[in-house]
Amino acid sequence: MTRTAHFVFLSSATGRRVLLAGTALLAACSGAADGGGDGAPALAGNAPPAMDTATLSADAVQIAGFTTDTARTVPWRASVTVPGRLELDPNSLETIGSITEGRITHVTVRVGDRVAAGQALVMVHSHEIMDARSTLKASLARVTAMEAERDLAISAAERAQRLFDNKAMSRAELDRAVVNRRVAESNYTQAVAERDRATALVEHLAGTGPLPAGADEHDVIIRTPIAGVVTGREAQPGTVVLPGTPLLTVGSPDRLQLEMHLPEQQAVGIEVGATVRYALTDRPDQRYDAVVMRVAPTVDTLSRTVQVIARLSGRTAGRAETFVQADISGRGTTPALVIPDGALQTIDGDTVVFVAEQRGAGMHVRATPVRIGRRSSERVEVLVGLPEGAIVVVRGVAIAKAELLKRRSAGGE
Repeated sequence: MTRTAHFVFLSSATGRRVLLAGTALLAACSGAADGGGDGAPALAGNAPPAMDTATLSADAVQIAGFTTDTARTVPWRASVTVPGRLELDPNSLETIGSITEGRITHVTVRVGDRVAAGQALVMVHSHEIMDARSTLKASLARVTAMEAERDLAISAAERAQRLFDNKAMSRAELDRAVVNRRVAESNYTQAVAERDRATALVEHLAGTGPLPAGADEHDVIIRTPIAGVVTGREAQPGTVVLPGTPLLTVGSPDRLQLEMHLPEQQAVGIEVGATVRYALTDRPDQRYDAVVMRVAPTVDTLSRTVQVIARLSGRTAGRAETFVQADISGRGTTPALVIPDGALQTIDGDTVVFVAEQRGAGMHVRATPVRIGRRSSERVEVLVGLPEGAIVVVRGVAIAKAELLKRRSAGGE
């Protein structure tokens, strides 16, 4: 009697061919149960090869520029992706106010202008500078007079000493000459001090060097103490100001910080010292580093966000008021098996990674289904399907996927 077997090939979600043994319908006969009939099929050795692997040649590996990474267990770090804004560091800003009472006559700069240290920015017509210059002239004249009196008193004291030594002058006359010399020297010292004070006042009000164009001796010259960029201007010609009235704000363009506003729930786990990776909106392929230096202790009542300020690590290509996309990594929490986010691929609806094995100059890759958990901007947690220490393809993974699909297509799928 004969024995007939039905075999069906089904493709799983990942495309593996699985040989399923169907039902065996046996005709009743006395020798059928021992399985030794002449018509018994021997198909075990004819099963199709697994179609979830591919071996790439050395040339393919070189052209694709493969890079790999290792699945490793590390503390999971909370990660948030938010927009941010580069701004001038407030510690680098210098608010320049009026140093006198008067009327503004000239403003020589506008917002955005670069200025050098000591550059004249605002001119204020004031009687104070007139008084200061007058006092300086008077003090200079007094120094000249006191210097002459001092020299005369010194000469008289020296002559009195010679006469006293020759018994031609009394002790009282000598003492009187010495006292006159000391008084003259003291008067000269006082005159020099008054001159220096008047000079310092004029330098404070007008600065050193020649007067800028458009200014006269009656103008107080407001200068910037630092080099930088004008970020604010309140001064307007014709305005009457008092001492301390804000006129301009100057900041250093090289000292920037990153300001971000995190939703209240996403701010959990973000603390001072957290790392930040950010990219300019017009240069998304270039990333820069920063470190969180301040997390606001309160939540904004209107937006329900928390302000986070980060200090830039190194230089950046951005300018103040440039918008960026920032990834903030918080503190580490529970351990997790992680791989780079770029290693993930989707095949037939399944999430897979390509496990790599070096084969000389070539590479053998195997598509391995995985189940993932938490994700950040750069890392993903693997829950099932991948052992720790596995080598996975990151860069060039799309080429590995294309090679695998080509292999499957050639296999008749």
